[in-house]
Amino acid sequence: MVFTCTFPCNPVFQFQRLFTRSRLQQHHSAPPLSPSNLKPSSSSSSSHHYSHTFSLIQDSAVIACLRANSAEQAMEAARAAVNGGIAVLEIVRSTPGVFEVLQALANEYPTKAFGVGTVLTAEDAKTAIKAGAKFLMSPATVNDILDDVRDTDVLYMPGVMTPTEIYSAHNAGAKIVKIYPVSALGGVRYISAIRKPFSHIPMVASQGITIDSVGDYIAQGAISVVLSDAIFDKEAMSQNNFDVVNRLATSAALQGKTAVERKKR
Repeated sequence: MVFTCTFPCNPVFQFQRLFTRSRLQQHHSAPPLSPSNLKPSSSSSSSHHYSHTFSLIQDSAVIACLRANSAEQAMEAARAAVNGGIAVLEIVRSTPGVFEVLQALANEYPTKAFGVGTVLTAEDAKTAIKAGAKFLMSPATVNDILDDVRDTDVLYMPGVMTPTEIYSAHNAGAKIVKIYPVSALGGVRYISAIRKPFSHIPMVASQGITIDSVGDYIAQGAISVVLSDAIFDKEAMSQNNFDVVNRLATSAALQGKTAVERKKR
């Protein structure tokens, strides 16, 4: 289905028109972010959401990382991935309409975990949370974000490289750290080595990981891996070939599930 803009091409108006006839109209919008949303809940709901997101990351072993050229492409690619079995999906901040896409997906698939990646400012982090983000990721540790989400139900995964960075981020309150860029650091061998002194710190491996190497990363101690081009193949995305995305997502989800089951034995 092709959507066109018949009024002044304000990006927000374009996006609203984009989903006028979608399943989105069956759902309510995410509630505004009030101070109470940023505080720990007195009920069990906060810990429930946090535990659910953490469990999805650990149980699926795969975080799909999506960057797209338009909001429409992002929605179709995300749907293809989720329908292929992806339970945790990160949308890169540079994707047009990223926060609107996030809110649409969160409403459409309430049992999945959606988040925003390459978040570098506390302002963007707060906007993502308003839109329904269950997790945030950065290529480095942004202390302002870490401080803001410390007592919320949102997981923040800062990017770290060295032993000092890993320890410092965890000591500052990060529940999970993202080892990035893992391929440049030695890939599976680096995860195996760095897990020895930090076996108590949950680690996600990110950058340059292929579907067929998912099992190796999980076996060596990563709780999950980030897959970007491995699922959202560049050629397929350039052609809007979402069938390919769906097949790659199905394969990745299966590899993740198999790796988790094998590790439990």
